[in-house]
Amino acid sequence: MLKYSLMAVAVAVFAAGCTMEPKYHQPAAPVSGAFPSDGVYATQPAPGAGARTANGQAAVDIGWRDFFVDQRLQQLIEIALKNNRDLRVSVLNIEASRAQYQIVRAALMPTIDAAASQSKSRTPKNLSFLDRTISNEYSVGLNASWEIDFFGRIRSLKDQALAQYLATAQARKAAEIALVASVADQYLTLLAFDDLLKVTQDTLKTAQESYRITKLQYETGTGSELDLRQAETVVEQANANLQSQARLRAQAENALVLLIGEPLPADLPGGLALDNQDLLTDIPAGLPSDLLTRRPDIMEAEQNLLAANANIGAARAAFFPRVSLTGSFGTLSPTLGGLFKPGSAAWSFAPQITLPIFTGGENKANLDLANVQKNIQVAQYEKAIQTAFREVADGLAARGTYDQEIRALERNTFAEQRRLDLSDLRYRNGVDSYLAVLTAQTALYSSQQSLITARMERLTNLVDLYKALGGGWIERAGEQPRPADAPVDYGAGSAPVAASAATSG
Repeated sequence: MLKYSLMAVAVAVFAAGCTMEPKYHQPAAPVSGAFPSDGVYATQPAPGAGARTANGQAAVDIGWRDFFVDQRLQQLIEIALKNNRDLRVSVLNIEASRAQYQIVRAALMPTIDAAASQSKSRTPKNLSFLDRTISNEYSVGLNASWEIDFFGRIRSLKDQALAQYLATAQARKAAEIALVASVADQYLTLLAFDDLLKVTQDTLKTAQESYRITKLQYETGTGSELDLRQAETVVEQANANLQSQARLRAQAENALVLLIGEPLPADLPGGLALDNQDLLTDIPAGLPSDLLTRRPDIMEAEQNLLAANANIGAARAAFFPRVSLTGSFGTLSPTLGGLFKPGSAAWSFAPQITLPIFTGGENKANLDLANVQKNIQVAQYEKAIQTAFREVADGLAARGTYDQEIRALERNTFAEQRRLDLSDLRYRNGVDSYLAVLTAQTALYSSQQSLITARMERLTNLVDLYKALGGGWIERAGEQPRPADAPVDYGAGSAPVAASAATSG
């Protein structure tokens, strides 16, 4: 008896611990050990150089309410986190992956079900026993089946499903971070169009006044038709630009409405102008290796790699025998009333071993496919790291140059304004032609547009750099980050409320 008990324990331990998955080794990061620091990267904002400072905190520790100070933008982000349909699909994908994982994990456990049946058959008289041509059989009992996972096939499939589930959770996290940045970028674009419209309206107003004066001079014989037509071109170009910018502004608002998932509420708080957004400019970049734990897209790629690694174990186990146990226990009787009488007990026990002998190369092909899929996931994991490195490096390059570019454009705009004022004065005093005024007016308008565009691009770059460094998952600094697979209750409050994660090993 002791011998059989020890054998049973050994079988149980072997079944629980054996796996044919390759040992996982995290691929080396195919990027430099540090971000570039020379040239355009050398002029990063100093800590505390702006009105607000990150105080050396990493992006992942800075809540989006701390990064954005515009209350109108904050409320738009709240609404988007509650309503955005793409984000909602990401959350539902987590629930689907969780259910799939639980389905696969259940295969490790025995299945037991209750069954009751009745069968009735007729046998030809010349083949019947004691001339009984009609026979009845009633049964009630329990059926059980269990595949003993000696070689870890089911365990590998469970590990694969778990990794896919965790990858889906990280994809949801990446989607939420991207949504926060997208709402902010689109809001800043809308503010830029507002500024462009104002500049164009001012330019149109000035051009119309110049055209009125020039037309009056032409009609009284003191001005030329050339001056009149030159003044008219400025008016019509400004008119065309006004319509184009109004169209683009409306389309930008439509894009923002799509992101937040509902029309813009009428009771939104007042917002800040583009120049007053005051985003955090000195968030430290850290090291490229930090991105491995801060970027959910990289963690998603690694979970997909782990899933592919586990799938190899399942493909290897397919070459080995599968052992299953089936059995039943209950009562059996030729009559319904005799089912529970003494002597009606019935049972069966049927262990089975299935060994693949010839499958036409299917198992070999499945193993080759699993290895190829793992190599694909390795390449995608490395590409995710390289993409993250590039996004951060691009953001740092832009952050190191935009401030100087904007200061130069501000000086240029001031100079163009003075040029226009002086040209207009010279023209009115008969010293210069109207062409000089036209050229100065066009140059000023172009410079004002370039300045607004640069200011918007600087702000959107800061937003995108915040996202590239992993920021945007927590709402306020100091909060405990939610698990990536945390369910969301969309019915509570203005922003989604995360419940505790239900992940189990």
